[in-house]
Amino acid sequence: MFSRRHPYLFFVLVFTMVVSAAMLGISLLEAVSRDASELAFGEKVGVIEISGMILDSRELLEQIKKFAENDGIKAIVLRIDSPGGAVGPAQEIYRQIRKTVEKKKVVASLGSIAASGGYYIASAADGIVANPGTITGSIGVVMGYTNFEALFKKIGLSPVVIKSGEYKDIGSPVREMTESERILLQRFTDTIHRQFVEDVSAGRRMKPEDVGQVADGRIFSGEEAKDFGLVDRLGNLEDAIEWAGELGGITGRINTVYPPKEKLPFLDYLMDMSAREIARTVTRLGALAITGGYLYCPEVHE
Repeated sequence: MFSRRHPYLFFVLVFTMVVSAAMLGISLLEAVSRDASELAFGEKVGVIEISGMILDSRELLEQIKKFAENDGIKAIVLRIDSPGGAVGPAQEIYRQIRKTVEKKKVVASLGSIAASGGYYIASAADGIVANPGTITGSIGVVMGYTNFEALFKKIGLSPVVIKSGEYKDIGSPVREMTESERILLQRFTDTIHRQFVEDVSAGRRMKPEDVGQVADGRIFSGEEAKDFGLVDRLGNLEDAIEWAGELGGITGRINTVYPPKEKLPFLDYLMDMSAREIARTVTRLGALAITGGYLYCPEVHE
């Protein structure tokens, strides 16, 4: 028999058939779930998930724009589970949400953590729903780096820097920061912080001075945030979806629709899943560390 004459080839053929069947099954399941969501009758609430560090805005901008232009989607829920990230992407997402609320209701649902840049994005919505124990707030900006000058001297390394201007190597880890550099970076940080406070004030319809009183970087539980006016309601994702449906004028059953996921080759799919799990774990650990996890931080490189 073929299996006895060519056992290794037979194994490869069987393995290939099993993998192919698995890939086909996954594709069919994704297609069925996606089609069921998109073809559901009735008016819908679009749900967009924002998770992990906010380092890029392109995909989220496209998702928000498509849902805003879809007449079948009457309201949007932003499910946020993020400790923050870089300034530029967060500001771009905030701006897109502010454009969207002019023609469609948007509700932010805060998961386990929506701090700093995560809260910054949420503040652009029409309303915010948080769990009582959600970690949120952390309205502030932080810049930092590690100075290796003493270590380099100890091991006998002498870094050489050639620069075109006084501040081109500002933040260098191989020398002590000058006083003028410290003043410049503090001024820059204060400017970004002011923008943060002003945008939260505009989105939440609060006075800048009221936001300023809690914009010292401290974190709040969802319950505390509600007392300070940073959150509107306490509840879970389903509560946020129901509220968004009400704001969007939906009567009866509320159907939800999520952005379609990009199709990847099977191996890339597995690698992407692994990468996301690693990123999610790192984010969780960073959140628990508190001292370094809630970052609404500008990128300090070129």
